[in-house]
Amino acid sequence: MPPETGNQMNGAEAMVRMLEAHGVTHIFGLCGDTTLPFYDAMLRLDHGIIHVLTRDERCAAYMADGYSRVTGRVGVCEGPSGGGATYILPGLIEANESSYAVLAITTDISVGSYGKYPLTEVDQEALMRPLTKFNTVIKSSEHIPRMVRGAFRAMTTGRSGAAHLGLPYDVQYDPVDGADIWADTHHASYPAYRVAPEGGSVVAAVQAILSAERPLIVCGGGVVISGAMDDLDRLAKRLDIAVATSISGKGALADDNPQSLGVVGSNGGTDETWEMMQDADLVVFLGCRAGSTTTSRWEAPRPGARIVHFDSDPMTIGANYPTEVGVVGDLKLALAQVNAVLDGLGPTRSFGGAAQVADIKARKFARFDTLAANPSAPIRPERVIDTLKRHLPDDAVVVSDPGTSCAYYNAYSQQKHPGRSYITNRAHGALGYALGASLGAWFGRPTSKIVAMMGDGSFAFTCGELETVARCKAPITFIVFNNANFGWIKASQYADKEARYYNVDFNRTDNAKVAEGFGVTAWRVEDPDALDAVMAKALAHDGPTLIDIITQPLEESAAPVMRWMG
Repeated sequence: MPPETGNQMNGAEAMVRMLEAHGVTHIFGLCGDTTLPFYDAMLRLDHGIIHVLTRDERCAAYMADGYSRVTGRVGVCEGPSGGGATYILPGLIEANESSYAVLAITTDISVGSYGKYPLTEVDQEALMRPLTKFNTVIKSSEHIPRMVRGAFRAMTTGRSGAAHLGLPYDVQYDPVDGADIWADTHHASYPAYRVAPEGGSVVAAVQAILSAERPLIVCGGGVVISGAMDDLDRLAKRLDIAVATSISGKGALADDNPQSLGVVGSNGGTDETWEMMQDADLVVFLGCRAGSTTTSRWEAPRPGARIVHFDSDPMTIGANYPTEVGVVGDLKLALAQVNAVLDGLGPTRSFGGAAQVADIKARKFARFDTLAANPSAPIRPERVIDTLKRHLPDDAVVVSDPGTSCAYYNAYSQQKHPGRSYITNRAHGALGYALGASLGAWFGRPTSKIVAMMGDGSFAFTCGELETVARCKAPITFIVFNNANFGWIKASQYADKEARYYNVDFNRTDNAKVAEGFGVTAWRVEDPDALDAVMAKALAHDGPTLIDIITQPLEESAAPVMRWMG
């Protein structure tokens, strides 16, 4: 976007204009004393940006995160000084570590009052430094345009991530030259300015793969972020290689793709899918950091397995495994090069991956189907997931908090299309994520059905945000797994501490009544035979709905969590 001719404006107006120049259409945030000039500028200027008033800065950041994941655009959240800045932290660190572009703008006390013990003083720059890819508190109004450009440049290039801009109160009133209001529109979405890998590294990777006997591809979120799904599909089918994913990598292939093994590892992986991780003599990591969850604390790939690693971030390559070939570059460009190299080689060998995947899935889902059909109460989590699967529209987006719903959906969902249709916060796993992120996802993809799943522990973290959902008339369906405890920890105490339970249980809440108090249509389901009809009604309703399901305690279940199995 070219610069405007030099009209004068204040700092708050310049911030609005810079966001507009970068194509921002939504801001999620909460008002405060230090935000007065910014809100006044939002009100007075004609900019086309929708501001969504939230009830909590955490949820504002989670909304920006969910919006960013489904759109591939920068999600923007804002909050005031002091408590607002500290509350917004969880969403920033999740977005940054998960490689999604989220900008947090926190207004601040006046620069002129620094060191005088004013109310809400905190060193925002120090606070945000470890959590972000770009971070500054703007000390002079003339710096606003270039700091905003720097934040968007950092968020959208290389490994995408989060940014923070502190905007002091007095700086919002100081003058800015309108001639400096411009943006590089490439930075409105990501990945921007993709970088291709060295050709020699791609050739070496292809040679290594073709020399293996039992190769396995393991995809992380980088494949979906880069939009490399079609290139991956072509590669996997032409060589008949099985493709596993991390939790964040779900969507690299559709779940019903013949090459798609599904999630592997300690959360949502199963004994059946783990067979291929253990047996592989060469593992190709694609946009996957090979962290503790995907590798079940580095139990596989096993010692001696060869590693080929593709990633846009060179810091991930060789971090956890000796790497035979590292390929640094954008995943879409890299896989296009891989396919071009294979085109030049002509017919190549086939590894028989689809047949192995079919056998593994048949065994995995035979066990799941038996449990899902169990009519006992409390309702089994398998029955909830199976019922949701049968009623879920093909273009739906499902958001899950950590806990019960996450593990089961990771293992047994059947996403019909590649791409980002499943969102969960796997970098730091904070409870309370799904409610806010689902609203952000709805603003980013309003024509899709959005479903948010959570435990009753998670629901209590952020249930006040249901007022925002109701005010926005967002037709999101919330599914609460109600087992009256912090289930993941209780199940861990069962497995690791010989069922010595300590401080994990709480009173059962009627979450349907809570939701109704916010204007959400809600049901409480205890009878397994009633679940099907309620699920159909909830998903078809034209406003927000919630189903509070009394579910089997996680410590009594057959959860797909490897350290609890056997």
